[in-house]
Amino acid sequence: MINYNELAHNAKNASFKMANLEEQIRNNALAAISKALCENKETIFKENAEDLAKAKTDNLPPPIINRLKFDEHKLHDILSGIDSLFNLPDPLFKKLLERDLDEGLTLIKTTCPIGVIGVIFESRPDALIQISTLCIKSGNCSILKGGSEAAKTNKILFEIIKAAGLSAGLPENFITLVENRAGIDELIKCHESIDLLIPRGSNAFVQHIMANSKIPVMGHADGVCHIYVDKDADIDKAASIILDAKTQYVAACNTLETLLVHKNIAEELLPVLKSALESKKVLIKGCKDTQKIITCESAAQEDFETEYLDYILSIKLVDNMEEAIDHINRYGSHHTDCIVTENNREAERFMSFVDSAGVYQNCSTRFADGFRYGFGAEVGISTGKLHARGPVGLEGLVTYKYKLFGNGHIVADYAEGKKSFHFKDK
Repeated sequence: MINYNELAHNAKNASFKMANLEEQIRNNALAAISKALCENKETIFKENAEDLAKAKTDNLPPPIINRLKFDEHKLHDILSGIDSLFNLPDPLFKKLLERDLDEGLTLIKTTCPIGVIGVIFESRPDALIQISTLCIKSGNCSILKGGSEAAKTNKILFEIIKAAGLSAGLPENFITLVENRAGIDELIKCHESIDLLIPRGSNAFVQHIMANSKIPVMGHADGVCHIYVDKDADIDKAASIILDAKTQYVAACNTLETLLVHKNIAEELLPVLKSALESKKVLIKGCKDTQKIITCESAAQEDFETEYLDYILSIKLVDNMEEAIDHINRYGSHHTDCIVTENNREAERFMSFVDSAGVYQNCSTRFADGFRYGFGAEVGISTGKLHARGPVGLEGLVTYKYKLFGNGHIVADYAEGKKSFHFKDK
């Protein structure tokens, strides 16, 4: 029987060594992992094929099967992400502040790893690589629990990454894979050893983690993303952006789910959009005003609260931008929302009032991604406002500590007026 407290404790002990590794060792590990993934790709594809076959036999939903697939294209993207990560500046040991509090008493604020990061994710085996390599670059140890549907792929990826990392000088237990589903409820109790949890899954799953653990949780429950087409939008530009945001990769959390259209541009936009969406086999659900312009299914209230992760799009007409903003702030998930308009002043107002981690003008919501932001990769998207927000890359995986250097200084001298502070930043 697995002792999860011991497993987490071992990772915690390894994290102290991991936190003090030179950048060169961490980068060497990334290079070794990249090489090992290439050399063992046929084995990875074979294990993934078995996971895919089982998923189809079990009749898992198409969005899950899409996320589960690990092929040459996914491998290429992963290797590009590792290469970008390799070339990013070291996030550790960066001096954020240096201040003389008094003569001979110097305060320094410097970046350091968070420690042990537990990530629980579903379907996507490529997430295992992204998370583990980000943790290596940022000096963190990782405990990973993937979905059972990707069990074989996750296991071979873990074995390849661990072997390559150890050969490059990383400490034992720098990465841990939990394969038992029952391990989730045990891991979230290990608050003495795990410093941060990042759950990636359904709303109910994320809420379960938040409600049952004392460990800080970072992430998001849903990805209900919006595009608002303003009355001053370019029709062709709007149609292209909407099509990409909805269909480029339908199973992602940054995919468009609800389209809001200013009533003054609806009659011109919607017929063009309907043709483009139907060419991609997108089912349209529209409000009553939308149905007066194009033929589509009726949208119920719950449709505007739904993350479909499928070829379905809800459309609602609005009287003005204020109504669009109110709708987004009420029904959205604070993930990523976009305005399509040629009016830059209106765009600025939209971006100021929409309370989301990502606010865009005239571009697809699918850009909400750590790799596309130049972060190398991401461990997930955070819709919270504390510590990290949006795609969480290296900067979101470090914290800081204060180092104070003195020469026999004592507080009593300052409390009794014998000495005084003279704060001076260097």
